[in-house]
Amino acid sequence: MFCLLLGGLALLCLFSLAFGSVAIPLDQVAAILFGQTPARASWEHIIITLRMPRTITAVMAGAALSVSGLQMQTLFRNPLAGPFVLGISSGASLGVALMVLTVGAGASGLLSHLGLWGNFSLVVAACLGAGLVVGLVLAVSKRIENSMTLLILGLMFGYATGALVSVLMYFSIAERIQAFLTWTFGSFGGVTWQHLFVFAPAVGVGLFIAFVSVKALNALLLGETYAQSLGLTVQRARFWILASASMLAGVTTAFCGPIAFLGLAVPHLARSIFNTSDHRVLVPAVIVLGAMLAVGADLIARVPGSQQALPLNAVTALLGAPIVTWVILSRRNLSSSFAS
Repeated sequence: MFCLLLGGLALLCLFSLAFGSVAIPLDQVAAILFGQTPARASWEHIIITLRMPRTITAVMAGAALSVSGLQMQTLFRNPLAGPFVLGISSGASLGVALMVLTVGAGASGLLSHLGLWGNFSLVVAACLGAGLVVGLVLAVSKRIENSMTLLILGLMFGYATGALVSVLMYFSIAERIQAFLTWTFGSFGGVTWQHLFVFAPAVGVGLFIAFVSVKALNALLLGETYAQSLGLTVQRARFWILASASMLAGVTTAFCGPIAFLGLAVPHLARSIFNTSDHRVLVPAVIVLGAMLAVGADLIARVPGSQQALPLNAVTALLGAPIVTWVILSRRNLSSSFAS
């Protein structure tokens, strides 16, 4: 199954490089990837400069959001938990809203005079906003023993930051509101090779922590009391799981915008395909499945052969909602997926 999924991911990545507003033959894509000279020089620029960073970003973002969703669903034992359940998305949105709606900074606006770092203006703002909410949640997690209480508090933090964003939008001008709404649609196309030097290591650290936390996640499947009886320090494990999930979701939101449904749908799809709740299988499974869905959604959003583009969030919702619905109807009792 893993071999089939990896083959499917490789094929989708190849299609992502070949298809778009300009179609490039697959043999020419392969020639460019192997360092050969293509029939048209412009094709090499399109693939290397534009489509390859976008495809790599989609792979990493899909993997990051899916692993984050898996961690949240296991930690809170809630099948509807996702990577943004702790207010991470709302915190990132608040940071971007402060930049765009108050000072009018665009993708290279306020900090453009700083050269290279000007490209990271919105990214820095989103990371700071997400980090603020995550810091509050992690601080509260040390004082609270019940994960469901922490879940409710995370939702409250999210509602509070969302309310602040609404207030900023109410008092802003139409042009700035339009720029902010464009960011909320989500996109993998705004990440360049320069951004990847920051994005890739951050995702790598989050995924490494997730792999190290596999045993703790398996112990938490049967509840925190049972995990403690196995010798697990629940508060420490919860801290690292929250840190990993928050880093993965926060940095992805900062670079790509709030991408919906991947973190919620992919873990359920992985449990159904592999018929297990063992995180030694699920963590690599959701990485591959999340990457596949993200690349596929981005390919659909580009509308190959057309100059038009669809909002990425709309495509991920159209793909994710049927998956969750199918899982619910096939299992009837969604909670059973955590004990299979």
